[in-house]
Parts: sequence; C-alpha cells; structure tokens
Amino acid sequence: MAAPYNVIASNKAPAAIGPYVQTIYASGCIPLDPVSMTVVEGGIEEQTAQVFKNLSAVLEASGAAPWSVLKTTVFLKSMDDFAAFNTLYAQYFGETKPARSCVEVARLPKDVLVEIEAIAVEA
Repeated sequence: MAAPYNVIASNKAPAAIGPYVQTIYASGCIPLDPVSMTVVEGGIEEQTAQVFKNLSAVLEASGAAPWSVLKTTVFLKSMDDFAAFNTLYAQYFGETKPARSCVEVARLPKDVLVEIEAIAVEA
C-alpha cells in the first residue's frame, strides 16, 4: 500500500538513516554532510550550522521555510552547549521564534552533539 502522504526528499539534505521520511514533519536532522554522509567536524557551533543547512533543505523541498516552522524539538548531548546553540538558533529563526522543547540526552545517532526535528506549514 502506498503511503497516504507525499514523501519529500532533497539531494541538498542527507538521506534518512532510519525507517522514517522527511516531510513537513521534519524528522530529526543531524549534522551530516549530505554528500559524504559523514558528521561534520567541529563542536556545537559547526554541528548546529550544518543541522540548520539540512533543515533548510528539507523545508525548501517541502514548500516550507524557517519562518513557517511552528514547533521544534531539540536534543543536545550536553546542556553545557545550550548557550552557544541558542545563539545560532536565534539567528536562524530570527523574529519567528517557534515553540520549542530542548532536552539533554545520553546519546544521539552517530554520536552527534545536536539533533533537531521540526513541524512546519507550507510557506
């Protein structure tokens, strides 16, 4: 049976590494380079920047944009990274400020420092 929804994919964002799809309900974006499918080097700033590039690609492919994001869930490996992460988050979303939950977790896929999932409406 075909899925009752449109599957959105973009060659500008990494492919899913698990049994889920990228739609306007954007599954967890992690800091993978979409070409090499490897985690970008660096700390929380570099990884967060890549997550936002990947999220932007998924949003664009689905007809959404950062300003059309309604809710995010953020997973950080360490809350010690919250201030640095929050600075980049504020820059990315600007004045739109979607609702957000942010939690520290024991471990993330591929041992990354940050993962973001988002719910957006069409732009």
